[in-house]
Amino acid sequence: MAMESSTLCMVLVALVAGAAAMDEEMAELARMLRENCGEETGVDLGLVDQVNGGADLMPDPKLKCYIKCVMETAGMFSEGQVEVEAVIAMLPENMKKSEGSIRGCGTQKGADDCDTAFLTQVCWQKANKAEYFLV
Repeated sequence: MAMESSTLCMVLVALVAGAAAMDEEMAELARMLRENCGEETGVDLGLVDQVNGGADLMPDPKLKCYIKCVMETAGMFSEGQVEVEAVIAMLPENMKKSEGSIRGCGTQKGADDCDTAFLTQVCWQKANKAEYFLV
């Protein structure tokens, strides 16, 4: 699914910076991603809400695949790899400080693509817990 760069930026902002950084259009796109990937994976979106409330990411299989779905749809994950350079290129100016931790995390290989996306997000969350947010 092809997505505009504003959508890609929205996903990254939503995942890393939090909902407060999104404008109304981006927030609507985030809701669409959340609904579509939630339906596709069958995840309990309450888990996403818990993470956004400050909980550590939990190793729920459906949550792992939800994270992969969001990243893949946004162009941040392809063929079992996190597209680190694409993620960095999408960083808004106020998030440039996250570049080092995103590069440092790279792709955290897991047992499958869902696990890989999840482990990478765990690394991002640990690197910047205060600002971490899932769509």
